[in-house]
Amino acid sequence: MAETRTLARPYAEAIFSLASERKELQQWATMLGLLADVGADERISALVGDPRISKEHVTGLLVDICGNQLTADGKNLARLLVENERFHLIADIATQFEQLKADAEGTLEVEAISAFELDDAQMKSISQAMQKKLGREVKLVTKLDKSLIGGVVIRAGDLVIDGSVTGRLRELAAQLN
Repeated sequence: MAETRTLARPYAEAIFSLASERKELQQWATMLGLLADVGADERISALVGDPRISKEHVTGLLVDICGNQLTADGKNLARLLVENERFHLIADIATQFEQLKADAEGTLEVEAISAFELDDAQMKSISQAMQKKLGREVKLVTKLDKSLIGGVVIRAGDLVIDGSVTGRLRELAAQLN
């Protein structure tokens, strides 16, 4: 949803600025990822959105769940988001922060989705081809999706390269219509 991305942007930029200044980019990436994982749990999101439960209680619960993996600043962020009824933005904040971090580091996460597990040679070949095409260091993440039948779908930011059997069948069906 465009609106949540827009609302999340100032938080992500402020966190990125703070983390860059303090040279804590990886630490913040880890904390934001953890908070996003916790926020993705439907039981937590129900508690966060329940007006019958105090914001202090919700913040305390989040801090307890995350334990010592949150710094004082991380705890303050959780408190701030809960108090301002913005905790639902945490996944978008984490995503945008990761993008800012990748841009600053000159890297790009590339996702390779295949029907079967890729071997080391295939992963190396995809990484090298994407580095050459994009002119940036590539961090390759692989996922399995049996519905692709065969081939691979590569996603790098807005770029999608669909080399899957399913994708080719879709193209063929579109041409026949």
